[in-house]
Order: sequence, then structure tokens, then C-alpha cells
Amino acid sequence: MLKTGGISLDVRLNNQRVMVALDVQSREEALVLAKALQGSGCWLKVGLELYSYTGPMMIQELKALGFPIFLDLKLHDIPTTVERAIRGFVQCGADMINVHCSGGYDMMARAGNAVREEGSKLKSIPKVIGVTVLTSMSETQFRQEMGVQRNLGEHVVELAVLAEQAGLDGVVASAKEATDIRKSTKADFLIVTPGIRPAWSEAQDQARVLTPSEALDAGSSYLVIGRPITRSEDPRQALERLWT
Repeated sequence: MLKTGGISLDVRLNNQRVMVALDVQSREEALVLAKALQGSGCWLKVGLELYSYTGPMMIQELKALGFPIFLDLKLHDIPTTVERAIRGFVQCGADMINVHCSGGYDMMARAGNAVREEGSKLKSIPKVIGVTVLTSMSETQFRQEMGVQRNLGEHVVELAVLAEQAGLDGVVASAKEATDIRKSTKADFLIVTPGIRPAWSEAQDQARVLTPSEALDAGSSYLVIGRPITRSEDPRQALERLWT
């Protein structure tokens, strides 16, 4: 079997579809994890927790280590504010940025246009995707707490279709909805799936979960995985264990 950087080519290709969530509170913790995963082929996800403690410089430091970066701040505001903010995130070097689909068509469209316009000045244009329904939310919570009458799966698909119409590159959605999203959108539409838990890990605070292999089979493009990797004694081994 071919190997590159000490790992098999098959494992490296699978790793390229994994976004490791650096949900920590300091630059030092993030860099320790990043260096443990360097050369594996995976993405790194900078979410609200890490960003709030370290700011945009963290993105540039992680990029310098060779990682593509998913900036997961879930922007949700009036269209003008989102458009202006997202230009700054493109300039920081993020490779993928997300907004909330529930912000509506105009907000998503203006975010997508801003990313493409700002990205055209750089070496590559980042992807911009829309968050549908958080994977921590169950069907019961969705109906009783949010007051939405249609079922959760239908709502996710409708938001995905709206995101595609607004010009976004994809959505964040549970793998449980990925198959139906695939039927309703173009083949190259991205589905980024949080709530991934290997068979050997606990679900923790996620409600709609699947294993990595189940998610890929369902049609997910990228898998967001955090604690099963980052809280392991050996993060690199845990990453590669996803595929065994």
C-alpha cells in the first residue's frame, strides 16, 4: 500500500475529509493539537470558543502549519453586517466560513457574493456554507421548543435548497439528513457534518449522530470531529483509528 508522510494513501485521503474541531481556550492548547496532527491531511476547525480567546491570528498560525481552516462562527445578523464581517474573515485566510441559513436568502446571497469578491483578490476563493439545524437539537426539542410544525428533516432540506439558491457552496447538516439533501441539490453541493462519533466513543452532547463511515455512505462531504480526537491521549492515533 502506498504511503505518504508515514501514513497510507487511503488513510490520508479519508483524513482530508475530516475537520478536527479545536474547541479549546488557548493558543498553546491549539498549537499542541495542531502539531500532533500535522502532516495527517486533515482540516482544522476554529470555532467560537477558540476564536473568542485567540482572535484572527490563530487562523494564520494554523495555516502556517499547513492546515486548511474551517472558520465556524455561524454568522447570523442583518445582511449588511454579515457581508462586512465575512470580508474580514476571508482576509484572515479561512478556507471555509459559515453563516446561519435562518438568516434568510438575502443574508446568504450577500455573504456568498462578498466571499467570492474578496476571495478573487487572493490565491483561492474560500467556500461559504449555511448552518441548517444544530446537531445537538433533537426532533422533540425542535418541535416543542422552537415551535416549528414540519418535521426536522424536512426543515433541514428546505434550508439546504434555499442556501443553494442563494449561491452558497453547501450546508452544515446531520448525516441523518444528508441523503435527502443529496436528492434535492446539485452533485457538487457540500454537506459538512458535525455530530460524528466513532463506534468506540460516547455521543456526549450530540443528539443526531452517526459513525464516520455511516456519514460518508449517507453523502457527507466533510466530517467534523472534536472530542474523540482532541481529548484522546494520542490525537494522531485517534484520527487514524477512525478508519479501522
